[in-house]
Amino acid sequence: MGGRQVLAARWLLASAMDGELSERELVIAARSAVAELGSSERLLELIAELACGEGDPEGCARLSYRHVLGFDKLLLIDGGRRHMLRAHLWHPGADGIGKEDIHNHRSPLASYIVRGRLAMELYEVGGDGGIAADRYEESLAEQSADWRLAPTGPARLRLTHVGQYAAGSSYALPPHTLHRAWCDTDQPTVTLFLETGSERRRSTDVFTAAGPHPGAVQKVPLSTADYLGALGGLAELLRSS
Repeated sequence: MGGRQVLAARWLLASAMDGELSERELVIAARSAVAELGSSERLLELIAELACGEGDPEGCARLSYRHVLGFDKLLLIDGGRRHMLRAHLWHPGADGIGKEDIHNHRSPLASYIVRGRLAMELYEVGGDGGIAADRYEESLAEQSADWRLAPTGPARLRLTHVGQYAAGSSYALPPHTLHRAWCDTDQPTVTLFLETGSERRRSTDVFTAAGPHPGAVQKVPLSTADYLGALGGLAELLRSS
């Protein structure tokens, strides 16, 4: 199932990401893939096709939701454990439960800034001074895929990098890299986000200096109608860019 752009995106991702690649090779390939798919004209055509019901709208809606970090996470191409391509819509001043969290990921990732601007900080654990934080192990509940957060004690973090990423730029990170990102403009920011790799970590690390977290956070998927509506709105936003 899928129109011309959906099939072309699936082919590009499969040819670039599938196979026996090292973590470093996955990071490089992912960054190249999102840069190619994230060009404004190509991405607009892909999202317009999906908004018309091409691809797997029911399946993608079940895996699309408002993230605890405060952005809308819309699944575009579901490659299962091999790769997942998503559009992230960041709202200026959005308030999420984990908006201040510093975290890492289950697998190598890459992101391309399509519209707007992101700011990002990188951190490492340890060292004197730095930021005092509470550390959690984050995992997914087996039945519902809700976020579960188990406290693992205090920690100190050291800031290692601060960057800004404007439209047309990209970044890629290995899974253990600790970072925090947010919308750095008063206009909506759109990013194309690619998760990769068949050997994904079962849990991630989350650090917060903003006080204790609840033990679980519900993940509320979009209905198919809301998913298609969100894609239509995203297409209009990209047309106006």
